[in-house]
Amino acid sequence: MTTSLIGKGKAFGLLPKPETIEPVVIHTAVGPITAIHQPSMTGESKGTVLFVPGFTGSKEDFYDLFPLLGEYGWDVWAISQRGQGDSIAPEGRAEYTREKTAGDVVEIAQIIAQAQGVDRVHLLGHSFGGTVAQAALIEKPIIFDSLTLMCSGPHGWPGRKADLRARLLDHPGVDLWRLDNPDRASIPDEDLNVNDRFLRIRSERTSHDQLIGAIDQLANTHDTTFEVKATGVPVLVFHGENDNWAWPQEWQRRMAELLDSRYEIIPNAFHCPNGENPKPTAALLNDFWTSVTKGKSND
Repeated sequence: MTTSLIGKGKAFGLLPKPETIEPVVIHTAVGPITAIHQPSMTGESKGTVLFVPGFTGSKEDFYDLFPLLGEYGWDVWAISQRGQGDSIAPEGRAEYTREKTAGDVVEIAQIIAQAQGVDRVHLLGHSFGGTVAQAALIEKPIIFDSLTLMCSGPHGWPGRKADLRARLLDHPGVDLWRLDNPDRASIPDEDLNVNDRFLRIRSERTSHDQLIGAIDQLANTHDTTFEVKATGVPVLVFHGENDNWAWPQEWQRRMAELLDSRYEIIPNAFHCPNGENPKPTAALLNDFWTSVTKGKSND
């Protein structure tokens, strides 16, 4: 890496981190954004990819997937968005608009591209991260080789997650994990399994303003499908075969049809195929990104 804007980080939480993954900190205009980096394990890199996590998510969501992508030869990065986990969390819901979160992704993509000596990066957004990724692509399409939408859709709807939004506003000092698990709110860390311990500490560190800002973005009814299509950037839309969590599957299929993009379904997976069935997910991503690279070579 050749930029002073990326520094050494440290692992967040107690989830077992694959040895090949490097924690890093990316210094942005808003402050330090934490990230993970999986270098290519084949010598020369096939390309560089930036992952954007979803609602209540973080960079650690991609621990199972990244070593597989490294074995395919990809140089992959994932961030915790502003307000998520151990990333900077500016105060105020106005800090979590689509313009602000998309602007972070554009800035980070440019920092990573400079560090890796490339002109463009592939972009993947998971669920809520997909809405942010679409906005980032629309803002500056010239820096992206492709867009992948994993379990993400074209737009929101009025009142989406309104009950959760009200609960967060009514309990400003209580993290979401404890709101969802009141019977286990006071259980000592040593009595929780490793995954629940991680989910609790991530929830403790995640900003209420970020969650409410994300909910407001998810409720936005503006459909960006044709703006994404107008960029001319290749798109992949995919989800788990049992995913009924965030967007109807038919909406995702129809979005792919309107985009003239590739549409795939990962078997034996729900809303997080990156963790639920990472091997076919990695194979699909490798195939898509490789096809994009071949398509550029043939132009």
